[in-house]
Amino acid sequence: MHTGKQLSTEIDATVPTAARMYDYYLGGKDNYSADRAAVEELDKVVPSTRRLALNNRRFLQRVVRVLTQDYGIRQYLDHGSGLPTQDNVHQVAQRIDPTTHVVYVDNDPMVLVHGRALLEQDERTVVIQADMRETDEIFGHAETQRLIDFSQPACVLFNSVFHCIPDSDTDGPLAVARRVRERLAPGSFLVMCQLVSEDAEVRKSVTEFMDQATQGHWGRVRQESEVQSYFEGLEILEPGLVEVSTWRPDTEVAPRQLTQEWIEFGGVGRIPL
Repeated sequence: MHTGKQLSTEIDATVPTAARMYDYYLGGKDNYSADRAAVEELDKVVPSTRRLALNNRRFLQRVVRVLTQDYGIRQYLDHGSGLPTQDNVHQVAQRIDPTTHVVYVDNDPMVLVHGRALLEQDERTVVIQADMRETDEIFGHAETQRLIDFSQPACVLFNSVFHCIPDSDTDGPLAVARRVRERLAPGSFLVMCQLVSEDAEVRKSVTEFMDQATQGHWGRVRQESEVQSYFEGLEILEPGLVEVSTWRPDTEVAPRQLTQEWIEFGGVGRIPL
């Protein structure tokens, strides 16, 4: 299992992070010039990325609403949650049921600072700093134990984060998904999506750019078939594994991904009862 170095509590404004780049794409203010410069360069390679980021955020909000409202999920563990923006998981879920518990996990120290400030008065929501591959540490964390009862159905989110970790037999997305699944009660849900492209040149160029920009804090743009393997043994909710803007859209005129050089691909799987 991953036994990574001690996570930094220092914020380095000179090195872009995926969390801060995503924040900038969503119109947030918690980013630096290095992040904005990286976004501008990335847009030259894959110009649809801002729309993709917005669509991904809306997918997350729809999923949480559906699982809270229609499936009675009242506890969420959100890996790689990113910087707080509008309509976070706890806000969407707690509008439906204020007693819902949410644990956010991120390795970016800036997420920790902003998240804790935002959630100071909220006893049912917490942010912990951890590498998403450290399953034992995350599930055994005192705050996770306080808020989530893993003998009951829960939802674990890996929303647009698996492309941030490299392939590995013990630490790659497939291994992490399997490790998490083993700890969840029947009836629990896994939400997983990541950036994919069927174009080998796009996969190569974006992977190289992001690896260089983030100084190695990146994995790989993958293919749809690889994402499908994460869901093996799960019951996949309709409409299946899809480009995420088409997952139960709110309206027929909801924004769609218009270009296909890369897409956010995934869905929602349930552990059989």
